Amino acid sequence: MKAPIITVALVATLATLAGCAVQPNSANVYNARQAQNEQSVRMGTVESVREVTIDKGESGTGVLAGAALGGVAGSAVGGGKGAIAASILGAVAGGIAGQSIEANAANKRGLEITVRLDNGDLRAIVQDADELFRPGERVRLLSDGRKTRVTH
Repeated sequence: MKAPIITVALVATLATLAGCAVQPNSANVYNARQAQNEQSVRMGTVESVREVTIDKGESGTGVLAGAALGGVAGSAVGGGKGAIAASILGAVAGGIAGQSIEANAANKRGLEITVRLDNGDLRAIVQDADELFRPGERVRLLSDGRKTRVTH
């Protein structure tokens, strides 16, 4: 009887975690809808670069998945009222652990890049820290009206 319950809990947890996929904020990653769309290009010079943390937020799936796994694991301990208590404790501990794991996975290293455009305007763009920028470098700002990327 416990094997089907564990299987269902694991499948539900994996499905939940699959929905947690983090969208990139990289200047080097385009999704399929962004391909072949025209972008405006502005040239400028990097004024400053500052490390920041990009917080993708918590969806709650870490808590749910952790609580489900903890509850299932706890129910396997003992029998009767002891199993119920272990299930509750396992669910609480699993929920706390799942929340912590999701919070750590949701935070990414980013850069705030301030660029002085050739027309004198200043722009600051935050994106993933997957490309190195230095003050004084010439860069391009690519904009599609919603997103702006800084590239070399």
